[in-house]
Amino acid sequence: MAQEYVDLISNLPQDILQRINSFLPLKEAVRTSLLSTQWRSLWSPTTVTHFAAGGGTTAAVNAVEDSLEAVNVFLGSYESPEMRKLCFRFPEGDVTIVATKGVDKELHLNFSHSQKEDKRYYHMKMELGNITPINITNVSTLRTLHLRSVSSVSEDVASSLLTNCQLLQSLKIEKCEGLKRIRIEKNESLRNLLILDCVDIENVFVSATGLRSFVYKGLLTQIHMKNASNLVDAELDLEGAFGNGDFDCEEVLSLLSSLKEVETLATSGWLLEWLCSAGVIFGRLEFQFYKLKQLRWVDSLMDNAKRDSLACFLNSCPILEKLFITIDPSRSSVTCPYFHQHWHEPHLWMDFPTVKSNVLQLKYLKLVKFVGFTIDGEDRLLSSLVDLLLGKTIVLKSIT
Repeated sequence: MAQEYVDLISNLPQDILQRINSFLPLKEAVRTSLLSTQWRSLWSPTTVTHFAAGGGTTAAVNAVEDSLEAVNVFLGSYESPEMRKLCFRFPEGDVTIVATKGVDKELHLNFSHSQKEDKRYYHMKMELGNITPINITNVSTLRTLHLRSVSSVSEDVASSLLTNCQLLQSLKIEKCEGLKRIRIEKNESLRNLLILDCVDIENVFVSATGLRSFVYKGLLTQIHMKNASNLVDAELDLEGAFGNGDFDCEEVLSLLSSLKEVETLATSGWLLEWLCSAGVIFGRLEFQFYKLKQLRWVDSLMDNAKRDSLACFLNSCPILEKLFITIDPSRSSVTCPYFHQHWHEPHLWMDFPTVKSNVLQLKYLKLVKFVGFTIDGEDRLLSSLVDLLLGKTIVLKSIT
């Protein structure tokens, strides 16, 4: 007779399970919630704190200040992973903050709001963001911070967190609707920065001498990178640009110049097309990507203009070793606007053989991979790209 399986670990007392979790990185610790109901109960909010504000801005400010004191207490110890839920109740709607803390100086803050909010509530949130004195003291030792769904009411909270987290090594800001500005100054510890799907972002300023990896996903906006000489990996996953007619070529070139030291770069194909259409000659820029070894080009489709823009961009990558070209039809198509600048790049007024002849020798390119060429007509473009690369490479080992 088969012996019945007994889950001895899950039957341990909750304080023992909590102790086991305390030895795990936060991501792995949270995954234990999938093991059983007992493990899942560890990640139910240990404390649900409600802050009810009466009418008027003063009462709302007092509620926010009380909540910040609760956050300070919550962050005072890292003895074990923990989850805390803070609920703000305003006459115009509710705001909830779920804070998840890990033992390895890791904090995730997920903001959400009720569906009954209206324009009056958003106006009130903007007032709170402007006048509330933010003072969070227990975050100075944080190593990892994840901000999700930060809205206008908490924009100053985000600013205060980033100002006080001078030992922060990894920062992820995700789906923060209403967050318009991100400013990171004089931070020597930050290594990894991810900004994802923040639809209202207007300005990003980063000065972090130790930054190694930068990922930005969303609409192209003002991004200023200072003191980024140690940056190794960069990804610009761009869904479009704010105000297509106001595309600032010099501003984008300034951004690319700040990324010139990277070894791997991922970018959207339409951005290269727009730069070429605005008069940029990649091979004659004041900066080149002299350390770039891997380039990843992604777009919703491949056409003649994008193909030729990519070919011209290769002139700024003298030691490129790996090239990945991906067509993803699920991405939004971005149409190139009309520019009044004098057009310089050859593909704007010459045929492809002339474009090909202007591409410099790719002396170090060893691997090329094409993904997603399935639409009618793209086989011809693929063939022309392969022909170009075969004619310009010396040590090429693989085309997939």
